[in-house]
Amino acid sequence: MKEDRRQKDETPAKASHQQAMNTAVRILTHRDHSKYELQQKLQQRGFGSKVISTVIVECERFNYINDQRTADVYIKQLKRKGFGKRYIRMALRKKRLSGSAIENILQENYPEADELENAGRLLEKKMKTFEREADLKKRKDRIYRFLYSRGFKTEIIAGLMRNLVK
Repeated sequence: MKEDRRQKDETPAKASHQQAMNTAVRILTHRDHSKYELQQKLQQRGFGSKVISTVIVECERFNYINDQRTADVYIKQLKRKGFGKRYIRMALRKKRLSGSAIENILQENYPEADELENAGRLLEKKMKTFEREADLKKRKDRIYRFLYSRGFKTEIIAGLMRNLVK
């Protein structure tokens, strides 16, 4: 009986807000998401824009979502997987994480020396597959394309290629 009264007292907007908040918390338990990603996921689940914006504000207030923390974690993850700054910057833009704060996080977490070391380690790991190519020019082209597609700067690739010739 008391349950019936509670359900009648609850307006559809209030119920929708609570459902959206529950959904957001459930989404965020798996991994960090940016504000944009959370907004997209809630829209896909059919919640209205007003409800979504209030849920996002609440999630920020409780520190459930934090774009800088999300960027920090994502940068470290992509760095471990062997990607360069250029690739990471593009991936952050896809997640709608950009700006001077994100650029500072990228500079702090991925200095130039780390990028060079990462590219060298990745090249060393893949060298056996590149050595199958008998023609030196074609081998260099394949190495260049591979490292460039992984997001490394041309200067870093050129430096590795010079060391490769020696």
